[in-house]
Amino acid sequence: MSTGPGADSAPAPTTHDSPPGPPGGTRRSSMFSSLKIRNYRLFFAGQVVSNVGTWMQRIAQDWLVLSLTGSATAVGITTALQFLPMLLFGLYGGVLVDRLPKRRILLFTQVAMGATGIALALLTLSGRVEVWHVYVAAFAVGLATVLDNPARQSFVSEMVGPDQLQNAVSLNSANFQSARLVGPAVAGLMITGVGTGWAFLANGLSFVAPIAGLLLMRGRELHAVQRAPRGKGQLREGLHYVAGRPDLIWPIVLVGFIGTFGFNFPVYLTAFADDVFHAGAGSYSLFNTLMAVGSLVGALLAARRGTSRMRVLIAAAVAFGLVELAAAAAPTLWLFALFMVPIGMFGMTVNVTANTTIQMGTDPAMRGRVMALYMMVFLGGSPVGAPIAGWITDAYGVRAGLAAGGAVSALAAAVIGLFLARVGGLRLAVGWRHGHPTLRFVPKERRKELAPVA
Repeated sequence: MSTGPGADSAPAPTTHDSPPGPPGGTRRSSMFSSLKIRNYRLFFAGQVVSNVGTWMQRIAQDWLVLSLTGSATAVGITTALQFLPMLLFGLYGGVLVDRLPKRRILLFTQVAMGATGIALALLTLSGRVEVWHVYVAAFAVGLATVLDNPARQSFVSEMVGPDQLQNAVSLNSANFQSARLVGPAVAGLMITGVGTGWAFLANGLSFVAPIAGLLLMRGRELHAVQRAPRGKGQLREGLHYVAGRPDLIWPIVLVGFIGTFGFNFPVYLTAFADDVFHAGAGSYSLFNTLMAVGSLVGALLAARRGTSRMRVLIAAAVAFGLVELAAAAAPTLWLFALFMVPIGMFGMTVNVTANTTIQMGTDPAMRGRVMALYMMVFLGGSPVGAPIAGWITDAYGVRAGLAAGGAVSALAAAVIGLFLARVGGLRLAVGWRHGHPTLRFVPKERRKELAPVA
C-alpha cells in the first residue's frame, strides 16, 4: 500500500538521529513532552485504538482455547505458537527492518494482523471454529510480529529524535497498558454477553486507526536514519555488535529469563480464575485489569523519571520475582488480585528500563537488528516457557507454576546484578543516610566514605 510522496525516504530538515550519550543521564522532561510532535501524536492515537483491540483478542483467544479444550497446556501452546516465529525468524526480521522503510513495513504488518483477526471472527461467529484454527491464527500473528515489533520499536526514534526517545518509549508502554485497562474489561463483557467472535471482529477493525495514522504522517518531519545497505553478513554483524557491548547484552539476558519464565500470565491467570477460585471469565478480566493498573503506573513513572539505570532494572526484576512468589501463595481471590498491581508495576519497570537502555545505547543503523534480538529473546522465550508453565500447572498446580516463574526471575536478576557489580568493580554498601538505611552498589574505592554507621 502506498503512503504517498516522500513517505519514508524524505529526510528531516536538519536533524539526524545520531547515537545518544550513554544511558543513565539525569535529564528530566515533561511526562507527555513527546506528544508535542505531530507524527508521534498520530502514531500514539492509532495505537490507543489498536491496543484495545489487541487486548480484547488476547483475552478472547485464551478463553476460547480453554473452553474448547479445558487444558492450560493448550493455552500455553497457543501462546507459544504466537511467539514461535519471533524465536525462529526474529533476527532476520531485524535485518529487513534496518534495510527497508519502517513506515511501509508497519503498514503491511497492520493490514496483515487486522485480516487475521477478521478471519478468526468469521470462523467463531459461524460456529465452525476449532482449536487448530486458533493455533494457525496465533502463528500468523506471530509471523507479522517478526517485522512489526522491531519496526515499531525503532520507528519511534525516527518520529521523535534522540532527545524525546525515552519519553516516547515510556508513553508507548503507558499506551499499551492503558488499553489493557479497557480491553480485558470489554472482552469480559463481550464474552459473557455475545461471545468471543465479536471480540475478534472488534480487534480486526481496530487496525483501521493505526493504518490511518501512518498514512497521515508527514514524511519530511521524520528524522533521517541511514539504512543498512543490502549485503551479506549483516545478521552476524548485529550479533557481534551486541556481544561486544556489556551494557546491551546483560539487559537482554535478564529480560530473556523473565520473559521465558515469569511472564506466562495467559497460562497462570486462566488457571487461577478457572481451577483455583472457580470464578470464570470475569475474574480473569479483573486480574488482567489490575495488572494493567500497576503496569500503567510503572510506565508513567518511567516517562517522568527520564533515566534508564541498570540498578533500577535489577531492583525491579528482583522485586517482580518476589511478588510473584507471594502471589502464588495468596489464599483468597481478592488478595491474589491485589498482588497483580505490584506485579504489573515492577514488570513494566523492567520492560521500559531495558528497552530504553538498549535503544539509547545503540547506533541507529543497528537499531533494527538489536531491537529484533531484544524482542526475540523477550517474546521468543514464550515458546519455551509457556508449555513448561502449562505442564507444571497441569501436573503440580498453578501455584507451583507461578512460584517457579517468580523464583527463576528473582534469582536471575540477583545473579546478573552481582556479576555486573563484580565486573564493574562495585561492592554492596549498607549505610545510614538522612535517617534511613541504604543498600546500594558503590565503587570499591569508596569503602571508607560509605562505611556502615554503627
